[in-house]
Amino acid sequence: MAEKAGADVDEARAWDERLGWAFGLIADDPAARAAALVRLAEAQRNVAEALGRSNEMWWLTRPLGADEQYREPAFLQARRRYQQAQRHSLPDGVWGRPVGGDLATWPGLPYALLFLEWEARYPREWTEYAKAWGTKQSLIRDVARTHQDEAVKAKLTDLVEIVVHRAYRCKDREYVRVARAVDSADLRGRLDRAADSDSPWARCQAGYVLWLLDHPDLPNTRHVWRAWVAGRLRH
Repeated sequence: MAEKAGADVDEARAWDERLGWAFGLIADDPAARAAALVRLAEAQRNVAEALGRSNEMWWLTRPLGADEQYREPAFLQARRRYQQAQRHSLPDGVWGRPVGGDLATWPGLPYALLFLEWEARYPREWTEYAKAWGTKQSLIRDVARTHQDEAVKAKLTDLVEIVVHRAYRCKDREYVRVARAVDSADLRGRLDRAADSDSPWARCQAGYVLWLLDHPDLPNTRHVWRAWVAGRLRH
């Protein structure tokens, strides 16, 4: 057991060494965010260069045939370097998460949450530097299924509140899953305040989330959303 805990610590440290700089992307200080964006741009250039080299080696070794090609040391090395570069960048760095399992003990969970928080708090920078709607959607779905400790619940509650207050962005409706997973008096109080605010987006979106929290058997589909909006407009 102690050996496993030690391995988890080592893996978490490896994540921090690769992507610890990325927390600057959600810093309140614009200078810290700018520095992190420079690091991200450099990491993404490294990924692009490594991918180019991997593709080049694939082409050069193609005459060997599929079996021999995938045993060719030069090609394998180029592929490994590309995969390693991906682990130091975003969104690539959060793609290799456990499939179908609980992310609660995954050392990459803080970085998955970071990626979602970055999109929620600084959507323009996220869109310019790391737009990946599919990654956003899959991460939201994964964290909604994850067993959450209090710190993760608090982070997810904050994300739901941020999202309902802004103009709708692609895949935001997925946050209903999160709201249902972390449903609490605190979350409902925040949504109530948003639903009573001056913002038409907040009133509409928070009202919809609250309605689905009160109707857990209803699916969160476009049809249900449109029906709710239509009913709201009639009133």
